[in-house]
Amino acid sequence: MSDNKKQEKDFTPEVTTLLPETSSLVKAGKLQEALDKLSILEKQTRNAADPKSTTTLVKTIAAYCYDARDFDRLNSNITVLTKKHGQLKSVIQALVEQAMGWLEDIRKKDGDKTWLQLVETLREVTEGKIFLETPRARVTLLLSQYHEDIYKKASTPLEEKRKSLETASELLADLQVETYSSMERREKTEFILEQMRLLITVARQKDDAAKEGGDAEWAKARVGGRKVNEGFLKEPENEDLKLKFYDLMIQHALHRSAYLDVAKYYHKVWETPSIKEDVKDKGKSALEHIVYYIVLSPHDNEQSDMLNRIYINPELEKLQLHYNLVKCFVTRELMRWPGIVELYGEFLRSTPVFSIEKRWEDMHTRVIEHNIRVVATYYTRITLSRLTSLLDLDRKQTEDTMARLVVDKTIWARIDRPAEIVTFRNQRTAEDVMNDWSSDMQKLLALSEKSWMAVNAAIAAQSRVKS
Repeated sequence: MSDNKKQEKDFTPEVTTLLPETSSLVKAGKLQEALDKLSILEKQTRNAADPKSTTTLVKTIAAYCYDARDFDRLNSNITVLTKKHGQLKSVIQALVEQAMGWLEDIRKKDGDKTWLQLVETLREVTEGKIFLETPRARVTLLLSQYHEDIYKKASTPLEEKRKSLETASELLADLQVETYSSMERREKTEFILEQMRLLITVARQKDDAAKEGGDAEWAKARVGGRKVNEGFLKEPENEDLKLKFYDLMIQHALHRSAYLDVAKYYHKVWETPSIKEDVKDKGKSALEHIVYYIVLSPHDNEQSDMLNRIYINPELEKLQLHYNLVKCFVTRELMRWPGIVELYGEFLRSTPVFSIEKRWEDMHTRVIEHNIRVVATYYTRITLSRLTSLLDLDRKQTEDTMARLVVDKTIWARIDRPAEIVTFRNQRTAEDVMNDWSSDMQKLLALSEKSWMAVNAAIAAQSRVKS
């Protein structure tokens, strides 16, 4: 299988003479005799490394079988012709592409069984051939879609439907399209997104079955997401791929309850020109979801930065309720949970995001954490009873939340249970005090020196004016 051999002879005249003769034989019902004649000449053109003549003969053999609807012979000839010794790569590629062009027509006229036989033949002859990796990927995608169609059919038994979906996912997962040099970047991205979509569908199916979780599929979907070039998605012509990609990433992040990642992905969606311009529908929805998930995210530097950037964005002011909700979290004031429920509860609970009980509980947790940070800012020490009153919690809930924030290093605190006092400031050593004093003295001396130089400069300027 090589195209490096030098052409020894041009068989164009012989091919031109033979084709009308074989066409007459086929019309007379002598298909095998016509194929034999073509095969004899094909061997000569192949040995002489004549790519044009060999391609013509090979495609003619396949076309005669296809026109006669003799698909057993078609599959057999495709397999034999592609495996013959010294067969040229260009010839094999031309034959495979020709057969792929018939797939849709065969499925419509001759049914799925015949179509599947040709698909499997094409997958077999393209296996392990780098120069056919793209055609193989396209054929495999068709086969994957066939198995997914079985999954979608309502009449199919449940167990068979699950197996069909897993088969569809496994077929595509075997394709490492990111390494294909012959495939366009857009087509590669489409394949990867399809792999991710099927993996997430299978993962949800396994999670619902409750027998074996879909953790492996969720992990593979995350790996697939890393293969997508997000810079490529920013190009205007790839906007549809960008939206599909971030939709899949949002589903993955929600499975892990990674609210900050969800907010980031919605922010990417919101930045898309067509979404941002649609202020009444998609753009508004994306901005609302950014608010929902950023306030649901645990507090850290990244979350705080994103929250404050969203707060000062003029677009948020158009959504008055969401603006006020974000304002509550950026303002260093206590948020009483009963008040939050009264102001925002009915609206938030009616949204798909907070209709899920776990997220509403997480919202309550974020409010408590915010209140503890506020108390830690304004209080050095506070009694445990007063703290529980401010947080609208019982003693156990207060201690549990405090302990979690201390472990996460969000705050520094110590609880003296016998005295029932919470301390929010670490006791400073004499060394720390002296270091701070030394630093303050250096700043004071630097300021004094700067002031002295400014005074001298002013005196010198006045002296020049008087003289």
